[in-house]
Amino acid sequence: MKKFLAMILTLALALSLAACGGGSGGSSGSGDAQQSGDSGSAGGAKTLRIGVFEPASGASGAGGKQEMLGMQYANKETPTVDINGETYNVELVYADNASEPDKAPAAASQLVSQDVSVVLGTYGSGSAIAGGPIFGDAGLAAIGVTCTNPNVTAGNDYYFRICFLDPFQGTVLANFAQEKFSAKKAYLLGELGNDYDQGLLNYFEQAFDGEVIKDSFPSNTSDFSTYLNKAVAENADVIFCPVSIAYSTQIISLAASMGLETPILGSDTLDSNKVLAAANGSNVKLYVSTFYQEGGSPEFDDGIKAWLNSDSTAMTNNGGDDTIAAVTAMGYDAYYVALEALKAAGSPDKGAVKAALPGVTYTGVSGDIAFDDIGDAIRDTAYIKTSDNAAGAWVLETVQTIS
Repeated sequence: MKKFLAMILTLALALSLAACGGGSGGSSGSGDAQQSGDSGSAGGAKTLRIGVFEPASGASGAGGKQEMLGMQYANKETPTVDINGETYNVELVYADNASEPDKAPAAASQLVSQDVSVVLGTYGSGSAIAGGPIFGDAGLAAIGVTCTNPNVTAGNDYYFRICFLDPFQGTVLANFAQEKFSAKKAYLLGELGNDYDQGLLNYFEQAFDGEVIKDSFPSNTSDFSTYLNKAVAENADVIFCPVSIAYSTQIISLAASMGLETPILGSDTLDSNKVLAAANGSNVKLYVSTFYQEGGSPEFDDGIKAWLNSDSTAMTNNGGDDTIAAVTAMGYDAYYVALEALKAAGSPDKGAVKAALPGVTYTGVSGDIAFDDIGDAIRDTAYIKTSDNAAGAWVLETVQTIS
């Protein structure tokens, strides 16, 4: 009788565990999801994993969440991929690098341990540079989405990216400052020790045909009055501050309260509805360079806005409204580039995907995507947006290209 009861309990436990297993092909942040290539439960299809290496917290958390939204929407739209006649469910698995280069290696190692086929991200060049070698040691390819610093891909064969680079972006903004405002003096401000900020300051300075005054603030600065007052005292024609969303909202809010009339130029990190909100109702003149402007793909715009408005969590992660950030469009395109690489590889094997990526081409909502010999995107166009502070919206100012 005891043996019989034990058998009954064992069977009941097994059935309970099976019932809790759930489906596959969704988004998971844990290590409990199925391994790449293992059988899934949706119609007998197999499941493969794409790693998402992004900040969900820290100074770049807002941008990281918006970048992930593009991937999540693409995964919802296209949750499967056909590889060599077999259908695979595509599961996104996440690792939060917390916007910190010193935490990026651990997040990268977490994705490696989850047997992903390819990695997407990260928002933040410093974290990409710090975490990248972990992917390289594992023979795993990463597709950078908006990490624009040249050092992300320099000297390695594991990091690719679909965005333009900072030498291009810095030159575009320097040219714009001179063409739009006839600027002869520029005040440059970035975070001390931040690879992204400092790189862009240098590239702007190299391209700017005039006088440059450059300052760097220490991490966790919360009062920028000294810096903005200095820009005014020095009679700067423009202020260039390619900083994180967390810092830029503080700077823009302060500029609004000061009644600052000096135009503020920002890089792609300032293309955020949070930054728009900081400028709302003020006379701040704000211009940013970026990868996408609403209207570039009406079908994408309509689809993702409908999704944002139907999903309260997605709406929250987008900052509370349905403004489309360029990083979201780029995250969307990066997901489809990964699918193209998987199809070209003929296998979810990470080594095969890495070998296939250099030859992948794709036309996305942000434009044509192809890679050069280094793994960088072949891009020659940036959008310059300005803030309409009365409407609380971005307006396309111009499209800039350089050869």
